[in-house]
Amino acid sequence: MTTIIGISAFYHDSAAALIVDGDIVAAAQEERFTRIKHDHHFPVQAVRYCLKEAGITLDQVDFVGFYDKPLLKFDRLLETYLDYTPAGFVSFLKSMPLWMKEKLWMPDLIGTELGKVAGAEDDRVARKLAKQFSFKLLFGDHHESHAASAFYPSPFEEAAILTLDGVGEWATSSIGIGRGNSIEMLKELRFPDSLGLLYSAFTYYTGFRVNSGEYKVMGLAPYGEPKYVSLIKDKLIEICDDGSVRMNQDYFGYNQGLRMTNGAFNKLFGGFPREPESKVTQKEMDLARSIQEITEEVVLKMTRYVKRETSMKKLCMAGGVALNCVANGHVLRDGQFDDIWIQPAAGDAGGAVGVALAIWHRYLDKPRQSPERLGSWVSSINNSNGDLLPYADGMKGSYLGPAYSEEEIERFLQANNYPYTRYSRSELPDVVAGLLAAEKVVGLHQGRMEFGPRALGGRSIIGDARSPKMQAIMNLKIKYRESFRPFAPSVLREHVADWFEMNNDSPYMLLVANLAGKRIRKMTQEEEKLWGIDKLNVVRSDVPAITHVDYSARIQTVRRDVSPLYWDIIEAFRKKSGCPVIVNTSFNVRGEPIVCSPEDSYRCFMRTEMDALVLETCVLEKSEQPEFQEETDWRSEFNLD
Repeated sequence: MTTIIGISAFYHDSAAALIVDGDIVAAAQEERFTRIKHDHHFPVQAVRYCLKEAGITLDQVDFVGFYDKPLLKFDRLLETYLDYTPAGFVSFLKSMPLWMKEKLWMPDLIGTELGKVAGAEDDRVARKLAKQFSFKLLFGDHHESHAASAFYPSPFEEAAILTLDGVGEWATSSIGIGRGNSIEMLKELRFPDSLGLLYSAFTYYTGFRVNSGEYKVMGLAPYGEPKYVSLIKDKLIEICDDGSVRMNQDYFGYNQGLRMTNGAFNKLFGGFPREPESKVTQKEMDLARSIQEITEEVVLKMTRYVKRETSMKKLCMAGGVALNCVANGHVLRDGQFDDIWIQPAAGDAGGAVGVALAIWHRYLDKPRQSPERLGSWVSSINNSNGDLLPYADGMKGSYLGPAYSEEEIERFLQANNYPYTRYSRSELPDVVAGLLAAEKVVGLHQGRMEFGPRALGGRSIIGDARSPKMQAIMNLKIKYRESFRPFAPSVLREHVADWFEMNNDSPYMLLVANLAGKRIRKMTQEEEKLWGIDKLNVVRSDVPAITHVDYSARIQTVRRDVSPLYWDIIEAFRKKSGCPVIVNTSFNVRGEPIVCSPEDSYRCFMRTEMDALVLETCVLEKSEQPEFQEETDWRSEFNLD
């Protein structure tokens, strides 16, 4: 047995993954345990969880892989600071002490942190303990880790690979080919030219947090008009036929300062960046629409170039930009590839999985048995008998985090005297479907926690997609977030083509498609005239709670062979309502990581206006719970005052 731990850490979204003989046994982000969103610290608790899931200790680990190469990243930072002297001097002074003290000595730092995983309480003891470990420490290239996370768990025997993010060591995007157990990297775009950093610059300028608010820009885009596209192309970037971009650094601050944009950028767009938490105006909507259209153009040119260069029929994607599900939907509809597969933890967290799989397949040269090669993957929905064929990939539905047994949950509930009703597994779907049909908002905690940024039925808040008021209720009373943000549908895979203009698997909520024409409601003349955020409350379809203002939806297809209980709940709802679509949003409030434990779920349930909580087969009604008291106002913790 060969055991490999993959680690992503120290920048954002730290995570750990454990591979045993090529199989992904466990993976989790550190934030889920520390309750610090996008936690960048070494994933001590995530590593502990992975070891516990496999029933092993650090003494039994053969390899530890780190997802990038710190020395190459240091080379890029140092060269950049020198190029922009004296403008970059302040940034140099802030970052260099940390590099000189810790990051340049990454092997020692990783050993010390793993000593803490094993139980050491201070650095001295941890360093001493680390010397007893026999594992081999290896470092992967950042974009090769992304590429490995995209191809190796995919269903495909061979495929083109495209990675896109802000920046790794030097690369900002890369192209490769995966065949069997091998990956060949062909070309890369290098810093400072970066589609990811361009999008992050507009994220910052529109008042959202870089490395976490990009999806808000994507959600805001349909409210705006693309009035800045020409200005962006004239002043900020040159888009080449192969999708590579050349950015005019006169308008950006990330090379030499601590901000994404600078005074020239502000002047170009007529003012300072929007203050976080201030009112979103039509200007931000138009900026969001403009940068989203630029992104879609670049991604389509890149994927078409990848097709020309590789002649592959299938495409795998990873990197933070691959979480832009609107652009992904355009790639699918463009028809260059027969199938695409996107790593569900496409950002830096997924690098932990990627580097571990790269060690197994590339470093150790172990064979890879893809689902396609084994005959368990097909791109069409039906076989000759009209049955839904099984779905298989190495990510196991992304259900790679902790699960809690019925006994653990009941002990927690009974110890705290929380009233609940326990149902049998066969009874539960109908009970939950009844709550949904009554327009109740339900917190769903079942099975293993998801790995990656999307809740997929393991740690989800669910509701009736037919309800015209459900989006407002969930945004304002449950999630405490911006009213413009859309919700995603979970739809039974068997029925997706009847409700959406798509007939593909989208298990990880990474593809956007429009509602089917027969599901769309014709707007009145008065409604057609609405502008910007005024579009929000118009009922546009049979399922208004998940229909964005441009008639699109970010789709999760649900299969019984992947998510049996979640599928049964939606099927029970379909039988009651005739609708195989429900609202699915992550089980958390804005500013908080997705819940992990039963304690996390109960706390979030009581802090919000959710109506019911389902902990495995235990159902809790809000009206029956004791008064929930906390010593401090939790809203201040997440800046929700």
